[in-house]
Amino acid sequence: MASSQRPGRGILVIPRPGRRSRDRSVLLLIPPMLWLGVAYLGALGALFITSLWGQNDFTGAIERIWTLDNFRDLFTIEVYRTITVRTITIAAVVTIVDAVLAFPIALYMAKVASPRLQRLLVIAVLMPLWASYLVKAYAWRSMLSEGGLISSIAAPFGLESPGYGLVATTITLAYLWLPFMILPIYAGLERLPDSLFEASSDLGARSAMTLRRVVLPMAFPAIVAGSIFTFSLTMGDYIAVRIVGGTSQLLGNVVYDNQGAANNLPFAAAVATIPVVVMLVYLAAARRTGALDNL
Repeated sequence: MASSQRPGRGILVIPRPGRRSRDRSVLLLIPPMLWLGVAYLGALGALFITSLWGQNDFTGAIERIWTLDNFRDLFTIEVYRTITVRTITIAAVVTIVDAVLAFPIALYMAKVASPRLQRLLVIAVLMPLWASYLVKAYAWRSMLSEGGLISSIAAPFGLESPGYGLVATTITLAYLWLPFMILPIYAGLERLPDSLFEASSDLGARSAMTLRRVVLPMAFPAIVAGSIFTFSLTMGDYIAVRIVGGTSQLLGNVVYDNQGAANNLPFAAAVATIPVVVMLVYLAAARRTGALDNL
């Protein structure tokens, strides 16, 4: 006896998007994609083309003749190699410092604080971003100066303020970019189900082992996601270095000096390609960890 089945009334059927809906989505994406292609990728293309030009030694005029002299100088002149290594090192140190400081803060916000306190802590983390970059940088200049706040606190212990230099630059940049590390880690930890902590406890793991074997591996992509911000922002910074860096130079300062006082735009463009290439390599490595899914 044949029987016919009818769909149940309680089943929710979600219709698939039609062709018209897909066409509308494509039309909505066209303006931002055009902006990305023209304003961003076009600017990078113009930067690379300019780096292949030269400059007249006598008049200082830009000569639109294809040459690799700018890149040859970058790799052969020792001072530029030193500045490149110094910039990458400072960016890595700032990233590590921010990760060490941000992880316990984000863990407390995501898994310990009450919902009300979570909201207050998120506001507290965001509040430094509301202040001017220059105000925060000059505040650190004042604290790091001789006779400043840090010097006054350290004097009773026989210590001194680090003054202006690479240490001051690292401290200032780590402070400036710390919120950009806290928020991705907080978002990644918040998605971790509490059942993982309960299961780890039921299996006899202590808090330290749970942190090392469960939380850190799960939060690692979020940490890498935050490091993309701190690393890239440090690679391109030049203002904080001028304010608290003393005589130290990073790649951003070389770019600024060559397009300003020296008016050597081709060489400035060649120097500016170094952070771009470094970040492309960094993003390719970060993509393999799944970090881009946390942005």
